[in-house]
Amino acid sequence: MIAHLSVYFTYIIEQLGYWGAGFLMALESMIAPVPSELVMPFVGFLAAEGKFSIPTAIIVTSAGSVIGSLISYFLGLWGGRPLVIRAGRYLFLNHEHLEWTERWFDKHGSWTIFISRFIPVVRHLISIPAGLGRMNLSHFCLFTIAGATIWNSFLLFCGYKLRQNWTLVEKYSHELDILVFSVAILAFGAWMVAKRLRKNVVPNGKAGDSL
Repeated sequence: MIAHLSVYFTYIIEQLGYWGAGFLMALESMIAPVPSELVMPFVGFLAAEGKFSIPTAIIVTSAGSVIGSLISYFLGLWGGRPLVIRAGRYLFLNHEHLEWTERWFDKHGSWTIFISRFIPVVRHLISIPAGLGRMNLSHFCLFTIAGATIWNSFLLFCGYKLRQNWTLVEKYSHELDILVFSVAILAFGAWMVAKRLRKNVVPNGKAGDSL
């Protein structure tokens, strides 16, 4: 099945160019079964061949990811779970995966929107519980743009370097997911620590200035 999907996706990108890549990444950010590992490495390969511009490809595909995520967000916000289930029926939605994603979002909060971009399956569904939970839209967009851009750029870079062997990314996608997810967790943890340290340092500094 993966091989057949790969053929369809590469055909769409070859025929529609940037529009095709952006469209597929919009679907990838919804509940449609479109793995980014079958889209972005091929975009990177085309960039290596001089057929795509890397900056334009990153902008277009990241914009597609945000648009798809917003559709899922508003699907949850306006339609609630019943509409999500009805729409998901036509897109092979796995109810167990959706329930797990909802619990994960409820437990860990808004920052999961960023981290989820690096987790298989979850990245397709995480926008729905964000909408159901009425997450702040500006925060949702910020986390989505950051996570999607990093993930899309990483896969594009892999395809760019591998060139004709870009399909190896899909073969080792599980290992890549673990690697990028680990780096994202470490980076986020370092950012949280730095943020806490700044909060502690600033009051102390003010106190010292007043003496």
